[in-house]
Amino acid sequence: MSENEAFGGDPVAAGSRVTGQDRDTVRAVRTRVARHLVGRERELDLLLAAVAAGRDVLLEGPPGTSKSTLLRAITAEWNVPLVFVEGNADLTPTRLVGHHDPARVLREDYTPENFVPGPLVEAMRSGGFLYVEEFNRAPEDTLNTLLTAMAERRITVPRVGTVEAASSFRIVASMNPYDNIGTTRLSTSVHDRLCRLAIGYQDADAERGIVGRRTGVESPRVIADAVAITRATRECDDVRQGSSVRGAIDVALVAAQLAAMRGVRLPDEPSVAPPRGLPAEYTEVVLDAVLLALSGRIFLVETLESTPEAVLRGIWQDHFLLQPSAAEPG
Repeated sequence: MSENEAFGGDPVAAGSRVTGQDRDTVRAVRTRVARHLVGRERELDLLLAAVAAGRDVLLEGPPGTSKSTLLRAITAEWNVPLVFVEGNADLTPTRLVGHHDPARVLREDYTPENFVPGPLVEAMRSGGFLYVEEFNRAPEDTLNTLLTAMAERRITVPRVGTVEAASSFRIVASMNPYDNIGTTRLSTSVHDRLCRLAIGYQDADAERGIVGRRTGVESPRVIADAVAITRATRECDDVRQGSSVRGAIDVALVAAQLAAMRGVRLPDEPSVAPPRGLPAEYTEVVLDAVLLALSGRIFLVETLESTPEAVLRGIWQDHFLLQPSAAEPG
């Protein structure tokens, strides 16, 4: 049996008739997907279980929480296409479904042969996953176009006919729950057709593992400081939304390059050691890397009369200089 067959044909009944062989296939895929990830075991289990059961899924969480990474790893290991589309005001129903080639229409009139499939039809025909990023930024009529595809696994395209979805077709959407500017409120009909998986930031150990893997920086101190300062932006009272682990990746990469350019030796002390007594030239390298990498990634509270650079400098000082948690009593 091929891996695609493990999905089952009927999306409503797929989860209720999974055979032992199907379960073995899902387990094998889960083992292989886990090799691409740092942590995320629970989220991987839940997402893989949902799509294997024939469900469409909404991934809800802030940027940089491995939503796309999870999905790309699953589709790659399951050998199904991943069709990406970005939700925005320009994603009309026509762009989602497809259109007839105007030049050919003038010569041939409307025919199924001159229809140019959009991402929805492409994913349905190929049995791929349609991944709609920033789902709540798409117009309401575009979201309504997806309702039939989710409920019936088929859509009717004028002058083309009925498009039937292959058994492995899924719709996976993602959205940032903390960003309400320019977004569409999802209807109960949309919510009713989607399983919802909330994904938050990982713990510090996992984020250090991600930064180490993605950057190749050999200094555990640089990685630890990049992660700690980035995580502090999420807890700062002056910051409405902090940076994801992508910010920590850039801090580590930029700091390593700055240190090499300035001839500053990177500390090789254990990452768990408190950042006390580090050379001033090193902490200045980290500050410059933080200002460059994070100033565009944090969003301050609207009433604050300050700048991202000033807030980040304060976080840097707390980390390297003040350290209330490490201070002696009195």
